[in-house]
Amino acid sequence: MNILVTGATGKLGTKVVETLLKSVPAHQLAVSVRQPEKAEHLRARGVDVRHGDFDRPETLETAFQGIDRLLIISTDGDNETRIRQHTNAVNAAQLAQVGFIAYTSLANASKSRLALAEVHRVTEEAIANTGIPYSFLRNNWYLENEIGTVQAVLAGAPWVTSAGTGKVGWALRQDYAEAAAAVLAGDGHENTIYELSGPLMTQEELAAALGAVLGKDVPVQQVDDAAYADIMKKAGLPDPLVSFLVDIQRGIREGSLEIESNDFEKLLGRPVTPIHDALAQLVRDLKGTTH
Repeated sequence: MNILVTGATGKLGTKVVETLLKSVPAHQLAVSVRQPEKAEHLRARGVDVRHGDFDRPETLETAFQGIDRLLIISTDGDNETRIRQHTNAVNAAQLAQVGFIAYTSLANASKSRLALAEVHRVTEEAIANTGIPYSFLRNNWYLENEIGTVQAVLAGAPWVTSAGTGKVGWALRQDYAEAAAAVLAGDGHENTIYELSGPLMTQEELAAALGAVLGKDVPVQQVDDAAYADIMKKAGLPDPLVSFLVDIQRGIREGSLEIESNDFEKLLGRPVTPIHDALAQLVRDLKGTTH
């Protein structure tokens, strides 16, 4: 059984590959990367490093040859770019006659009103239309997405949000990576949809958990979307990122990430990393990088 992971030098892909190497022989594992030289450390460990560029479909078709189980990790960029790139990857998988496609999607992708959901909706439909067995890994929200806010709190700022009492199923990227690895290396995941969501929490609850980790009170500043955008701009964030973050805050407020599910536990065979432990790890990593 040959497994291939795209984007294997990215933040999620790196963790997926490391997890797979604990249970899958290196010679059964391939990676597709835009810059193969960045994956030399994997080649040295016996992993088959292939060149695959989502903007050059012919490289993907070559990269996916002989692959039984493929993980397409969603790319970065604006919706139009991502849809084009994902469509290229799905078409290449079909041409290469891949046996199974797992895809990192978004919570409740088929119905979500988040702006970034369109990418995942279109990609899920494209994969389903190939007739290739699939598994959609509908990732809720990476705890690492809150690093900027955690850094601000460490510097003495309040936890700023316009998400109101909306709840999110935060989890560490490592947990999402292990879930993806379980689907790739396991059996019985054909034509499945997994809603991968940690225990649901409000911004206040997350800030309180962070306060417990830091041993100090973390005040929460609830603002409207316009004020939130203004604060983010003053922090030096570019306009497209500010628009994206405001859309996420609005989406959380409206319940877009409030997905109850125990699919995570099913795939991991354990509970998601508890939020206090996850935040403590995040804070340790941040303090480690600032010294």
